[in-house]
Amino acid sequence: MLQEIDLGGSFTLPGSSRTVNRIGYGAMQLAGRDGDKLVWGPPRDVQGAIALLREVVASGVNHIDTSDFYGPHITNQIIRKSLFPYPDDLVIVTKVSARRGEDGSWIPALSRDELTAAVHDNLRNLGLEALEVVNLRSMFNVHQPAEGSIEEPLTVLAELQQKGLIRHIGLSNVTAAQVAEARRIAPVVCVQNQYNLAHRADDALIVELARDGIAYVPFFPLGGFSPLHSDELSEAASRLEATPMQVALAWLLQRSPNILVIPGTSSLEHLRENLKASTLQLPAEVLAELEAMPNTMMYAS
Repeated sequence: MLQEIDLGGSFTLPGSSRTVNRIGYGAMQLAGRDGDKLVWGPPRDVQGAIALLREVVASGVNHIDTSDFYGPHITNQIIRKSLFPYPDDLVIVTKVSARRGEDGSWIPALSRDELTAAVHDNLRNLGLEALEVVNLRSMFNVHQPAEGSIEEPLTVLAELQQKGLIRHIGLSNVTAAQVAEARRIAPVVCVQNQYNLAHRADDALIVELARDGIAYVPFFPLGGFSPLHSDELSEAASRLEATPMQVALAWLLQRSPNILVIPGTSSLEHLRENLKASTLQLPAEVLAELEAMPNTMMYAS
C-alpha cells in the first residue's frame, strides 16, 4: 500500500510564486514542558530537536508551521539554529494574537502594539527581514472558532504587510463569516482550523476555499477522537498495513487538493511514518467507511 514518498504533491499559495509540498511540519512539539505548562521552555534534547528539523528539510518538506508563542520564543530560536540560512524554497508560516502567562496560559494579545511586537519577535527569533505568511488566530474562544469581528487586528497585519514586514496573511481558528470579513480587508492565502475525520464542521468552507485557490491547513488530525472513532480508524489502518496517523493524514490529503497537512512530532521515527502517509491511497470502500463515522463537533457561535 505504501510507495515512494512524494509528500502529497504540491500547492501554490494564491497570489504568490511560493509552492509547497502538501505534507509539511508543525513545530509546536519542539518546545518543552515544565510541569503543567505545555509548549513551554526548551526541549529535553535540544540537539535531537535540531537533528529532527534538519531531517524534516532533507526529506523534502518545505512548509514549517510555527509561532513565537511556542516556548515562548524557544521553537523559533531552534528553527533558526537548525536551518539558517534557510533553503530558498522553505516557507515558514507563523501565527500571532496570543502571549503566554507565567503560568503557561494562552492570553489574547490583539492590540496594535501587541500584534506589532509579535511580528517583530517572530522576525528577530527566526532571523528574517520579512515573514512569508502570518496567520491571525482568532481568540474569541481559545479552543475553537467563535463569531466576532476580526477587522481591527487584521487591519494591523495588513498595514504591516504594506510596510514589507509580512508577505502574505492567513487566518486560524476562524469561522466562515470571519474568513469573508478578512478577505474584504486583505488577500488571504490560507486558513488553519481544527479538522479531521471526527471534526468536520468546515466541510463547506473547504469547498469554498478550494474554489478560490486558498489553502486549508487542518491541525490535530487525531484530536478529539471518541473510542468509536479510534477503533474504526485502527481497524482500517490494520487492514491497510499502516498506522492510524497515516490513515488520518491520507484521508485529509484525499479530501481536497487545497488541504495542506502539518503533522507535528518530536520523534524521528514518527516523522518518517508521517511522511509516508502521502503514499497511502485509501480504497473507495475504506473512504466510505471512514466518512460514515459521526461528525462529533460543530463549532459554537
